[in-house]
Amino acid sequence: MRQIEIAVLAGDGIGPEVIREAVKAVETALSQSDARVRWTYFPWGTDYYFQHGRMAPADYLDQLARFDAILLGAVGHPRVQDHITLNGLLLPIRRRFDQYVCLRPSYLYEGVRSPLRDKAPGSIDLVVFRENTEGEYVNAGGRIYQTFPEEIAVQSAVFTRRGCERIIRAAFEMAQDRPRKKMASITKSNAQGYGMVLWDECFSRIAKEFPAIQTESLLIDRAVMEFVRRPESFDVVVASNLFGDILTDLGAIVVGSMGLAASGNIDPTRQHPSMFEPVHGSAPDIVGKGIANPLAAILSCAMMLEHLKLTTAAAAIHRAVADLLRTGGPRTPDLGGTATTEAVGKAIVGLIKANNPITVQEPVVPQEEIRAIAAETA
Repeated sequence: MRQIEIAVLAGDGIGPEVIREAVKAVETALSQSDARVRWTYFPWGTDYYFQHGRMAPADYLDQLARFDAILLGAVGHPRVQDHITLNGLLLPIRRRFDQYVCLRPSYLYEGVRSPLRDKAPGSIDLVVFRENTEGEYVNAGGRIYQTFPEEIAVQSAVFTRRGCERIIRAAFEMAQDRPRKKMASITKSNAQGYGMVLWDECFSRIAKEFPAIQTESLLIDRAVMEFVRRPESFDVVVASNLFGDILTDLGAIVVGSMGLAASGNIDPTRQHPSMFEPVHGSAPDIVGKGIANPLAAILSCAMMLEHLKLTTAAAAIHRAVADLLRTGGPRTPDLGGTATTEAVGKAIVGLIKANNPITVQEPVVPQEEIRAIAAETA
């Protein structure tokens, strides 16, 4: 029996609500496998901050280092400034464990309506490789003359050839394995003539190693326009820390909801634990209402299982989500429904059970039965 150690940071806001359903989905998907997960929960986040003056204990990175992966719910609270929450917990994890690939897919599921007109199911199918450890989020800089009218703040972005090349190469490697074999690089090198020019040079150099890949380079202002005007034209996108962050929120919305936005913070070398999290944040406006969409957390867990090479279990989760959305199963208000977080989670668990054993053929469960399962678990 394979034992997998997962650290769970359910975190703030709706984090514990969606993580609860995601854990159930993983347990169900693994029930017919030879792998079992031991979940270790850590109470770190803003509640911990209110008690101790910091987001986590001083040795929290050492505590996390022994795990196979980390599952994060959300970080953030209206009473705590974002730079405290991010720099006190999330960003140090990404840097310490060299999770330089932030992988964020955007897929338009059948049964979900894009806010963009006339977009067919599956027509939007892109994945963004966001550089995750340097760039604009290194927090390099400082402030002087604080509280005086002459106050100065300096915020520096840091780009290294090594950092640019490894994220760009990772993106090309995925593009090579996808049917369309397309790559887009996003920069702002017309205005940022050092770091972004280095990025462009790295992209051009590595593109020569992948002659079968069709490439384009876009400035960020052009890219956000094209994400709305022609999102179906994108396949694999690679961008810096800041630009990748901006584009992936937009990518989530054009496929229907932030409630479908999964992500992985990945160390491709597997020397350190990778971390998986829904992108939607802590959503303080709906905390405790039971209406948060758990699908982003559930899909993040599918990414985690794929990273851990538990592909059959990951496929079971992906299939259940697709079945639920395609057949009009229960959905939360962000997707136009009235279902609760728990009802959606139960429906996913029911569909995972119904679809086992997983095959790559046509669905083994008729759509009528899928609808019945969804109705029973609502």
